[in-house]
Amino acid sequence: MGNRLSKIYTRTGDEGSTGLGDGSRVPKEDARVEAYGTVDEANSCIGVILAVPGLPDAVRRTLTEVQHDLFDLGGELCIPTHRAISQAYIDRLESRLDSFNDALPPLKDFILPGGGPAAAACHVARTVCRRAERRTWSLARVESVSPEALKYLNRLSDLLFVIARVLARHENGAETIWDRKRIQP
Repeated sequence: MGNRLSKIYTRTGDEGSTGLGDGSRVPKEDARVEAYGTVDEANSCIGVILAVPGLPDAVRRTLTEVQHDLFDLGGELCIPTHRAISQAYIDRLESRLDSFNDALPPLKDFILPGGGPAAAACHVARTVCRRAERRTWSLARVESVSPEALKYLNRLSDLLFVIARVLARHENGAETIWDRKRIQP
């Protein structure tokens, strides 16, 4: 386990660099920092969903598991050569995704992000997760990143989409379908 922070500010980043988990220092806009920082942002977005009262228990359990996973993934990305995400993480996500999706009607049209507060927050989490995936791919183009980390983010965004559908139905009874034939200005 890494160092525990007894003092929150260190002043070591005041000149535009930050420390990685292995002790090395990189610019704050380094691809690795962008990747794990966006994973952290996705984790915070999931925290917003979990703050909404009345979530279905299965959704709450799944998203809490995901928060722990994202903490593991952030650690993996923060420490070059460290590996935390395995195929078992991806298999678990796929199992949860299938379980939630099986209860939904087939999707024949695009849906608009929204629904109730939890569904809307889940759509935001999904888009931040997609950005985390893009940032992690940017890192993978220049440094070694495990294929499992990349796959995990891809499956997670799919899971968040399906959970947003579940939550829209839970909160509002339906989703808003994109109307391609609306009157355009």
